[in-house]
Amino acid sequence: MVEMACNMEQSKLLNWISMVGFAAMDMAEYLDTHPMDLDAMEYYNHLNKMKNQAERDYAANYGPLTLGTFTPENKWCWSVTPWPWEGGM
Repeated sequence: MVEMACNMEQSKLLNWISMVGFAAMDMAEYLDTHPMDLDAMEYYNHLNKMKNQAERDYAANYGPLTLGTFTPENKWCWSVTPWPWEGGM
């Protein structure tokens, strides 16, 4: 039961990273055509900070998602954890 709760939290965080990342990418595309919109730039920076923090939180709790979020302690840990088809996340 504890493992299921852990997987739910991991899944929620992954979903959050996906949503915030999508919103940041959407704002980046908007800024391609509206580069002088300072409010949009501020919002993009806000989204990017939230995404980066969520990725750091994920890496600290579950291992790195990208090469940019690994630390010396967890840099290759995904190679020894279960793959998704083996029941891992």
